[in-house]
Amino acid sequence: MAFQIVYSLLEMGTPVNIIVGSHVWAEDPEAAWIDGQVLEIKGSDATLLTTNGNTIVAAISSIYPKDTEAPPSGVDDMTKLAYLHEPGVLYNLACRFSLNEIYTYTGNILIAVNPFRRLPHLYDIHMMQQYKGAAFGELSPHLFAVADTCYRSIINEHGSQSILVSGESGAGKTETTKMLMRYLAFMGGRSGTEGRTVEQQVLEVRRDVSTLNSCPRKISGAAVRTYLLERSRVCQVSDPERNYHCFYMLCAAPPEEVKRNAMDIVGISQDEQEAIFRVVAAILHLGNIEFLKGSEVDSSKLKNEKSLYHLQTAAELLQCSEKALEDSLCKRVIVTPDGSITKPLDPAAAVTSRDAFAKTIYSRLFDWIVDKINNSIGQDPNAKSIIGVLDIYGFESFKINSFEQLCINLTNEKLQQHFNQHVFKMEQEEYTKEEIDWSYVEFVDNQDKPGGIIALLDEACMFPKSTHETFAQKMYQTYKAHKRFSKPKLARTDFTINHYAGDVTYQADQFLDKNKDYVIAEHQALLNDSTCSFVANIFPSLPDETSKQSKFSSIGTRFKQQLQSLMETLSTTEPHYIRCVKPNTVLKPGIFENFNVLNQLRCGGVLEAIRISCAGYPTKRTFDEFIDRFGMLAPDIVDGSDEKLACIAICDRMGLKGYQIGKSKVFLRAGQMAELDARRAEVLAHAVRRIQRQIRTHLTRKEFIILRKASINIQKLWRARIACKLYEYLRREAASIRIQKHARTHAARNSYIKLQEAAVVIQTGLRAMAARNEFRRRRRNKGATIIQTQWRSFYALSAYKRLKKANLSLQCLWRARIARKELRKLRMEARDTGALKEAKDKLEKRVDELTWRLDIEKHLRMDIEEAKGQEIAKLQNVLQDTQTQLQEAQAAIIHEREAAKIAIEQAPPVIKEVPVVDNTKVEQLTNKNHELEEVVTELKKKVEEFEQAYSKVELESNARLKEAEEAQMKAAQLQESIERLESNLSNLESENQVLRQQALVISAQEGLTEEMELLRQKIKDLESENMLLHSQKVVVQQIQSSDVVQQIQSSDVVRQIQSSDVVRQIQSSDVVQQIQSTDDDQVISTVKNLDNGYEDHNGLDKVEHQPTTKVEQQINEMIKDSEVIPPPLSKQRSLTDRQQENHDALIKCLLEDNRFDKNRPVAACIVYRTLIQWRSFEADKTNIFDRIIHAIQSSIEDSTKNLAYWLSATSTLLFLLQRTIKASNSSAAASRRNRSSPISFFGRMPQVRSSSMIMGLSSGYSGMEGNPINKSRIEAKYPALLFKQHLTACVEKIYGMIRDGLKKEISPFLNLCIQAPRVARIRPVKGSSKTIHSHNMKQQSSSLHWQTIVHCFDHTMKILSENYVPPTITRKIFSQVFSFINVQLFNSLLLRRECCSFSNGEYVKAGLQELENWCVKATPEYAGSSWDELQHIRQAIAFLVLHQKTHKSLDEITSELCPVLSIAQIYRIGTMFWDDKYGTQGLSTEVIAKMKTLTVEDSISTPNNTFLLDVDSSIPFSIDEISQSFQDINVSDVNPPPLLRQRSDFHFLLQITES
Repeated sequence: MAFQIVYSLLEMGTPVNIIVGSHVWAEDPEAAWIDGQVLEIKGSDATLLTTNGNTIVAAISSIYPKDTEAPPSGVDDMTKLAYLHEPGVLYNLACRFSLNEIYTYTGNILIAVNPFRRLPHLYDIHMMQQYKGAAFGELSPHLFAVADTCYRSIINEHGSQSILVSGESGAGKTETTKMLMRYLAFMGGRSGTEGRTVEQQVLEVRRDVSTLNSCPRKISGAAVRTYLLERSRVCQVSDPERNYHCFYMLCAAPPEEVKRNAMDIVGISQDEQEAIFRVVAAILHLGNIEFLKGSEVDSSKLKNEKSLYHLQTAAELLQCSEKALEDSLCKRVIVTPDGSITKPLDPAAAVTSRDAFAKTIYSRLFDWIVDKINNSIGQDPNAKSIIGVLDIYGFESFKINSFEQLCINLTNEKLQQHFNQHVFKMEQEEYTKEEIDWSYVEFVDNQDKPGGIIALLDEACMFPKSTHETFAQKMYQTYKAHKRFSKPKLARTDFTINHYAGDVTYQADQFLDKNKDYVIAEHQALLNDSTCSFVANIFPSLPDETSKQSKFSSIGTRFKQQLQSLMETLSTTEPHYIRCVKPNTVLKPGIFENFNVLNQLRCGGVLEAIRISCAGYPTKRTFDEFIDRFGMLAPDIVDGSDEKLACIAICDRMGLKGYQIGKSKVFLRAGQMAELDARRAEVLAHAVRRIQRQIRTHLTRKEFIILRKASINIQKLWRARIACKLYEYLRREAASIRIQKHARTHAARNSYIKLQEAAVVIQTGLRAMAARNEFRRRRRNKGATIIQTQWRSFYALSAYKRLKKANLSLQCLWRARIARKELRKLRMEARDTGALKEAKDKLEKRVDELTWRLDIEKHLRMDIEEAKGQEIAKLQNVLQDTQTQLQEAQAAIIHEREAAKIAIEQAPPVIKEVPVVDNTKVEQLTNKNHELEEVVTELKKKVEEFEQAYSKVELESNARLKEAEEAQMKAAQLQESIERLESNLSNLESENQVLRQQALVISAQEGLTEEMELLRQKIKDLESENMLLHSQKVVVQQIQSSDVVQQIQSSDVVRQIQSSDVVRQIQSSDVVQQIQSTDDDQVISTVKNLDNGYEDHNGLDKVEHQPTTKVEQQINEMIKDSEVIPPPLSKQRSLTDRQQENHDALIKCLLEDNRFDKNRPVAACIVYRTLIQWRSFEADKTNIFDRIIHAIQSSIEDSTKNLAYWLSATSTLLFLLQRTIKASNSSAAASRRNRSSPISFFGRMPQVRSSSMIMGLSSGYSGMEGNPINKSRIEAKYPALLFKQHLTACVEKIYGMIRDGLKKEISPFLNLCIQAPRVARIRPVKGSSKTIHSHNMKQQSSSLHWQTIVHCFDHTMKILSENYVPPTITRKIFSQVFSFINVQLFNSLLLRRECCSFSNGEYVKAGLQELENWCVKATPEYAGSSWDELQHIRQAIAFLVLHQKTHKSLDEITSELCPVLSIAQIYRIGTMFWDDKYGTQGLSTEVIAKMKTLTVEDSISTPNNTFLLDVDSSIPFSIDEISQSFQDINVSDVNPPPLLRQRSDFHFLLQITES
């Protein structure tokens, strides 16, 4: 195997191919590299004309070729550069940085340039969703792509991953790490709060390794590891560095919530936070303590009062003794076998002791915080894979480099070695994948650095008398022969190491002190005795043997161990690299310093990766790209040949050696790309010369023809000029003769005119004098007339004004009098305003009371009439019986008298008549007669009294009835006005605020336990019995004789009323008499006015204590003595079963009957008619609505045909409900009353039963007679309104399923539609048919995916039309789907640079034309505004295919071409555009600069703004819009299915009524 070492960038260039006219890069002392054009070549030097107009001379070996065809916005992956060298990389980064493109790939390495400004659109949730699952390199470079690659690798079980983030201070490493953690938390399935928790917990510590333990699909834990805490920064900071952020934040004193937010998240308590702030503040105060020489030898003391103040403050913050703190800084206790000796310290030693004390406190505090974070976050011990994020400083080289820089650079050497191995491995994988021979490609890494420096340092630290001079001399002797180690001249302790990024000189003056890690015993004892528990805990007591003296431990050795552990961890992971770059040293946006960036690229290993790539095959091009660029070198081979063979032929014809042909790419060695470009330039130059020759010939001939035509024209014009002169002479001669003739005529005429004018003047003067005399006379006459007129007018006007003034005065006095009266009257009325308002309220209450009384009076009137009829009937019977008995008694008396007379007459005459007087019988009969007469008299009196009482009651009832009717009329008028004002409000409140709270209850109850199912079944049984009571019909018949008592006693109504306070009034004879004289309809209408089982006894209490008559008492006794006949239970059960059967039949019809009749869904119309017939909308309780909703939800399937049918059925049923029902004012109150009522279900049963019996409502019993369907709107109860809301939710759910299903169906094709597919090359055909055939084939292949989408639209449209879905819903579906297409295509266009080309714009434009044709074909009735939803992508594509973009101004683009797009979106597209068809330029630099400025200003004003679009997933229609889309539907002529036609309970469906 042959080995090659590539370290010099000279091999990247191709000096032999530099010719006159070539565009090259040359070194520049100000800009590092500057581009120019070769004017002349002399030997090894070339004369260049730079872009800034200067002429320079440079060696050909130091210049590099420039790719003139590179896009002005740069490439997103620098491996795509035609020339992979240092100036090309620098220029590409500068171009992208100027366009705010801060991320760039170099293979799989991400280079991030700090913009020093907020770019929130790059890190919002929309951007995360775009990179979620996207292949690496498919979208624009971004750190989310690196994080997503790591996450996908773990999910796919490719092992642990690591992300190495490096860069110098200010390069943005911490922000990059935060964004990585945020994306990993987002992908790990955590919520927003949890994601921020991980992000903030881990990233509070700088320069750490954050390890995310990951299980499949989610993040399970995290931990923080610390490497090389630079404690020296606490006391001293090098020039370009900054100290720790906590010191700056504490000094700046940010708001309290800002300081404590992160600590609250990681679980640090408030007391611990206060202690942390005290310790950090104490460290700051320790740094301000200064010392000077004391009174004793080698002693020290505080310098001044300021130092004393800082000492006292530090002691107070640490809660320790002030004296002990001063002694620990200025004295040292030496432990000897004989005892302890206190030794004073000189000022220098005291400063060293102070710094050691501050560094020790900070180190312990830092370790405590890290442990606290790890304990708070938690780590999953069962995790098999990790994602390690390493945030570490890059290579450092300052003016003064100390021990910390040595450790950091040693770490970077190790990481660079790991990086080189990874890059070389990636190169090898690329070569292996393409199956090329790479056995001779090799590189030399950086493992030959001098080792053992830390071991020498530890050895020096072990000897008390060692100094930095002895340590330096030891290194000089040990490494004097090492090629990477050198000693600077005139240096005593400095040494230089040759690193991969350059030479670094280190100062070894403080190496020994910085390598010693020990805690001074006095400091340990001082802080351990602190009264602050936090400080005492981080400085626990040491064992006796260790507390007596200070033990040494090597920081360098510990660091080497940590570094070895880190490298072992990295070796087990798949690495991913992010190199952060600081564009300038002033930390300001928009500044790109070339030298600074180049130095960081060298230190970050980016140029090293380029060297490794150049060691093999730095230029890799796919076959089609290679042929597109160099096919002109062999056009005879390219046409009709295989791409691979064509590439081989081109390379062989050009005489290239060492190239490789892979499976899909051509691999070129360093310099071969430039050679091919040089040959290509020659071919192009030859072609240009031929074109110029033809053009010049054409221009010369064109010029000759023009000259010939011009000479002919000149001759023609000259001859015409001569003829014109001759004609002019002849014309002048004729004119002179004519002028003479006219001159003579003119002179004669002038003489005549003068004489005529003189005569006229004389005549005029005379006539004028006469006219003036006449005028003077007439003017005097007219003046006299005017004077007379004015005087007469003045006189008359004066008289009129006097009369008018007198009249006005009189009117004013009279009106003032009337006004004062009116004022007094208004004042009196104003005083009565309150009384009127109160009277109005009383009137309203009176109206309600009279309305209620009217109902009661009607009821009482019926009862009184019924009672009166019964009483009269009874009295008539008694009277008839009495009269019968009296007639019998009189007949008996008459018969006895006649018998006595006959006996006397028949007695024999001989018998002496003896007078016998026996009046006993007669007296008895007489007495009996008198008694009967008295009874009759008494009965007549009772009848008369009863009639009087009845007439009195009737008069009073009529008066009350009349008064109630008048009040009812007033109340009706008031109610009408109130209803007009509150109808909309009541509907909205009832439907949207009350009913939506219980929407979709059925779907939420599917997971109940079996016990809950049993309870629910019992409740359903009880509700069915309740519905049975509702379904019974009340028929009030004529109450005759004593049967009314039994009927009243056998009814549930009387049983309910007997337990109330009004039983006496209802049982009175007046009520019975009233009931007897009232027909059935009046009773039913009166009973319906009752309040659903709730009774108001206020009005009846007023008549409760009225005296009862004897007849009333008799009726009460009869009612008490009668028996109650309960209704049979078997009848109730049969009605319940029948009701259940009807419900089942209706649900079965809804599920099975999918027919359409005259564009109407039959099932929906039948359900609607049935609910109307059963009067379910007026029921207070029913379960038919729940069953319908449950049946619909259970029948919904994930198929477009099924969803379309149910969308049509549910929307039709919803329209019918919207047209029919309206929310009642009492529905909301009733629902609240039902929910909040403390009465149990069984306690409400009597009320519900009585209410249902009275109202005659039904929810399934067809024997009930209901009102036919009419056009009047029904006042719906709470269940009906809830059913309407559930039905609305079903419509919205089905709509969303159809819309999302269509989106899901077309999503795979949208990813293919945004980028034009590559069409394979075909063999040529003679003539121009090749171009036509190729164009047709390309067009057919390009439109395939778009035609698939159109086919999906046609299929969906066909299904929706077959199921008669309302056009409004169809329009909304396609409008939202087109909006989805717009969002997906537009976002992909913004994130993929390869899509922003001219040819790709033509491809997408052709596809959009397919969609436009579909919209025209679908007609606006169904497509609606779908085409308008594509405005963003249409305008973006129009911008891509626009010619002469450089001539367009910003106003023309924003107002005419792309009015919908924002400045950020246009800027994004404009900077990413590249013309792959004609090679033209994009927007002008002035327009780009303006848009960049506006974009920056917009990002500052609206920090959360993003240029990506959001997908609209809302429901874009309302019930009113659905209702407007329907025409008036007639449901009366719908033919029911045989299932319902066979049932007698559904025969009402066969009746045709007006709808």
